[in-house]
Amino acid sequence: MHEIVECVPNFSTSSPEVVKTILSEIQRVKDAYVLDYTFDDYYNRLVISFIGNRQSVLEAALSAAQKAVELIDMTKHKGQHPRIGAVDVVPFIPIKNVTMQDCVEIAKKFGETLARELEIPVYLYAEAATKPERKDLDWIRKGEYEKLAEMITQPDRKPDFGPAKPHPTAGATITGARKLMAGFNVNLGTSNLKIAKKIAKALHSKKGGLTHVKAMAAYIPEKNITQIGMSITDYEKTPLYRVFELLKIEAERYNVPIISSEFCGMAPLKALIDIASYYLKIENLTSERVIEIAIQEAIEKGEAL
Repeated sequence: MHEIVECVPNFSTSSPEVVKTILSEIQRVKDAYVLDYTFDDYYNRLVISFIGNRQSVLEAALSAAQKAVELIDMTKHKGQHPRIGAVDVVPFIPIKNVTMQDCVEIAKKFGETLARELEIPVYLYAEAATKPERKDLDWIRKGEYEKLAEMITQPDRKPDFGPAKPHPTAGATITGARKLMAGFNVNLGTSNLKIAKKIAKALHSKKGGLTHVKAMAAYIPEKNITQIGMSITDYEKTPLYRVFELLKIEAERYNVPIISSEFCGMAPLKALIDIASYYLKIENLTSERVIEIAIQEAIEKGEAL
């Protein structure tokens, strides 16, 4: 594969049958490959990571979105994660031999097609945003699905594609282009959502926390614990060890133990190298010194059998 684009669509569902059907739409597209997917009841959300070339990624994203619109009814959806539609957000990420501008163009084609064929309002965000405030997902999602019909009629909130009214069952969709980011969740040994929200607030960039960090708190009923769900949009400028150390300080403040952590979606190698270098005090660890990466690069350069 000469060019690689990653797509990480987020769908408002946790139904195993719906998940399976959406995944099959991606898997049947030639040159599109699913890397990872996660879904759960408490967020009531499906996150898929898949790759392909520019054409296959666009085709797979559209097929998955069209099937999701057919199967998901937002009028019956409840979940702890902010959302405005059945196909909530669909970012395209340049990985290899593809530019950010290429991904902006893919996002525009995706949004234009979805709006035209299914009459869904679509907003462009991140690097594809048409206005500065639209770079931010939080701004677009203000009021969430429940207030979408009211918010979308405001002049400054007219969608980039499609009608200025929600789809009857699918709401609205956000799409755009962005850099690789790290989805990082930390489970706390408390069922007290108020405390978890205070910890999330201390981490969230717009609320006085760390730059490039979005954080929210959720309750996990089957485990009777809470979780801090985070998106680190630039893990090179705000490394994960810094995020984790601040989270530890805030958790200690409320006498709350940290049970475990997890990546949501794929873990970027640079983020893992930063974590290892910090906690193990390694002085010379780079991606070139990771054997699997070195072997892969040698093969690509024709320097190995």
